[in-house]
Amino acid sequence: MSKVYAITNQKGGVGKTTTAINLATYLAAAGRRVLLVDMDPQANASSGIGVLKNKRTHTIYDLLIQENDEISIFDVIVPTSRRELVVAPCTVDLAAAEIELVGAMAREHRLRQILEPIRERCDYVIIDCPPSLGLLTINALVASDGIVIPIQCEYLALEGLSQLLNTVNIVKSKLNAELYIVGVVMTMFDSRTRLAADIVREVRSHFPEEIFHTIINRNVRLSEAPSFGQSILDYDPTSPGGLAYRALAEEVLARG
Repeated sequence: MSKVYAITNQKGGVGKTTTAINLATYLAAAGRRVLLVDMDPQANASSGIGVLKNKRTHTIYDLLIQENDEISIFDVIVPTSRRELVVAPCTVDLAAAEIELVGAMAREHRLRQILEPIRERCDYVIIDCPPSLGLLTINALVASDGIVIPIQCEYLALEGLSQLLNTVNIVKSKLNAELYIVGVVMTMFDSRTRLAADIVREVRSHFPEEIFHTIINRNVRLSEAPSFGQSILDYDPTSPGGLAYRALAEEVLARG
């Protein structure tokens, strides 16, 4: 059975989608069968890995709001240039699901049910969550075994983190008792500033066991890659960003 990991932080601009795309790609490059699920209505993971141009008739939105289970995850997934990596894309339509699901039965469990048929065919399912704690994120947390939390090495990095952890605890107590923190990854590190090192120390004091050893530095190549619809592995694997995400994937593999 696969491991399902949600990449989540309700604070935007922390490298969440970059982490989802590149972690999924490096896990696939290591020979693991990986599904990347885009649950963010901004669809940055879908466009950033270059699958929107090949998307099928149905997307994650259709799966979430359907009433009769006429379509399955297999009607949505799109292949990539890597045989081991497929993507379940979304479009901006997904934003409407937050409203349309309000009156649905077992609304928090929709994504979990959607992923059930494909879990046995995957080693990892990576879910890119929206920068909010709404119903789409709740669905991702209920569907997941664990969460990866990207935190930027900048001022106010821990802003809102207590709210995220509170939401995780509520989901654990009421909807998914097995949910746990896989790890915390520090992103956008700038070695030229003392503040960045201070933030890392502070986060390490809060999460001494969970924090990953790998730190993702600020890197222009990481920012450029999505505009070409590529992961950093395909765009510039020898860049500092490429080497960092390779190391992060190795840590994730080591943690199971």
